[in-house]
Amino acid sequence: MVYRCNRCVKWAIIYFLVILFICYIVFNLDLRNSLLFLSLGNAPASYSKDWHNYTQMMLDRARRGVGEHGNPVKLPSSVAEKAEFDRLYKTNGYSGWTSDKISLYRAIKDLRHEDCKRKSYLRLLPSTSVILPFHNEHLSVLLRTVYTIVYRTPPELLLEVILVNDASTKPELNDILERHVQRKFPNLVRVIRAGSDGRREGLIRARLRGAAKASGQVLMFMDAHSEVGYNWLPPLLEPIKLHYRTVTCPFIDVIDCDTFAFRAQDEGARGSFDWKFHYKRLPLLNKTGAEPFESPVMAGGYFAISKRWFDELGRYDDQLMIWGAEQYELSFKLWQCHGRMIDIPCSRIAHIYRCKYAPFEDPGIGNFLERNYKRVAETWMDEYKEYLYLRLPRLRNVDPGDLTKQREVRQRLKCNGFDWFMKNVMFDQPKHYPLVEPPDVMSGRIKNKRTGRCIDVQNAGLQTELTTSQCKDYLKRQEFVLSWRSEIFQRLGENCLDSMNHGPGETVHLFACHGGGGNQNWTYSLNTTMHLQMTASNLCLDTDNTGRLFLNTCQLVDSQKWFWS
Repeated sequence: MVYRCNRCVKWAIIYFLVILFICYIVFNLDLRNSLLFLSLGNAPASYSKDWHNYTQMMLDRARRGVGEHGNPVKLPSSVAEKAEFDRLYKTNGYSGWTSDKISLYRAIKDLRHEDCKRKSYLRLLPSTSVILPFHNEHLSVLLRTVYTIVYRTPPELLLEVILVNDASTKPELNDILERHVQRKFPNLVRVIRAGSDGRREGLIRARLRGAAKASGQVLMFMDAHSEVGYNWLPPLLEPIKLHYRTVTCPFIDVIDCDTFAFRAQDEGARGSFDWKFHYKRLPLLNKTGAEPFESPVMAGGYFAISKRWFDELGRYDDQLMIWGAEQYELSFKLWQCHGRMIDIPCSRIAHIYRCKYAPFEDPGIGNFLERNYKRVAETWMDEYKEYLYLRLPRLRNVDPGDLTKQREVRQRLKCNGFDWFMKNVMFDQPKHYPLVEPPDVMSGRIKNKRTGRCIDVQNAGLQTELTTSQCKDYLKRQEFVLSWRSEIFQRLGENCLDSMNHGPGETVHLFACHGGGGNQNWTYSLNTTMHLQMTASNLCLDTDNTGRLFLNTCQLVDSQKWFWS
């Protein structure tokens, strides 16, 4: 009897081990298949799905109206309309007048790579909470952001949209907004309030407040002046489903701040920074087309992250104030603490970049940006922080506050040092943004030989047209630098001379320096023609009697001759 019982136990153990072995094989085959299809760009048919909403896309193709299909809106012509246009522009930093002419949901251009339109993704993807902080956003812009999210996202993936109202003072952004979304999107879109005593909490803490209320497995952070593209969410979710420590970022296209026309960004680049903590871009290591690629640093406005990984990382440092440096803090720690970040070309979201005006008031809490920089540098950058302090010596004397909590995160997760990050993730950074900058080629005011006037700028913003005016030694805005990387930037704000197009007559303006060359590369012929020539177009900088600066065919004329003083 005892012998028979022993045999039963023996066979039970064998059966258990066989079942365990089969489960192991199945799991590993599934994992290998998952990694294989991720590298090939398509999931096996047995557990993949085409997530496109073809019905909605067909309805969109039939739409007609102002601004439909991402086409530009005609700007106002009457005196009254121009006055309203200007008023709303100054209030928002973009044309609220234009936005109000467009439907809250409009058809857009499909700017994706052709391969993206044929891709399938995992059938089982995590639920998502979209978090949209806002402060005094223009109502129709905010609602259009919500409408496009709801109508272009598979309902089985979109758990909720959380609008975080950060002490907005516009009346329509309180009760009117809340009633609208409750009526239109009940149990899907809700508004929560941040800020106390009418004081803003800022982007970082508003996002944290939204994350604390979110129930989705994935958190999608987004700006409240956006329009999502077709099939935007599944490409972001699949890599997170395969490994929860992966953070995904969409491609960001441009909505023109005047006409609300859609414009595609370039083929992508890897995120980086210079040693003044300005966001920059590194070239792609390979042409990727529709395939995801690793990126060292996020731009910060748009990314998806599993709630589990966000919590493990300690979320954002909650002592970072208002906005600024949060993208560096999160990027550094997710990489250094054994995660990864990838950009997803098949997920595209269009964004309105504010221009000409910065509508938000000073929060009245001192130089919060320098404090944020110091907190990130002291927590994550180790000896490399000295290269930041070399450019920004004021940071040495900034009190970063208590860093105990953030240093505990680094210790708990056994994170790598910043030297590891520089050598393994951002290994080509020193080539493009050296630890010690080479000297400038030229600097000072740029004076035109024909007019005797200097290049000048007024109302500096993200994209600002230049002019010429009387040269004055005390005007800092007239000081420019021709750097070792052939950029001409304004010393005061470090925006670069740029032109959106290459043809003769195209206006030259200031645009945020991106470090990628192209339209921002210039040569100066000091000892010969005194031309400032754009490398990409071989056209020269010219001016006329109105002070306008534009590109023109290079000629030996005085209007194209420039002196640096």
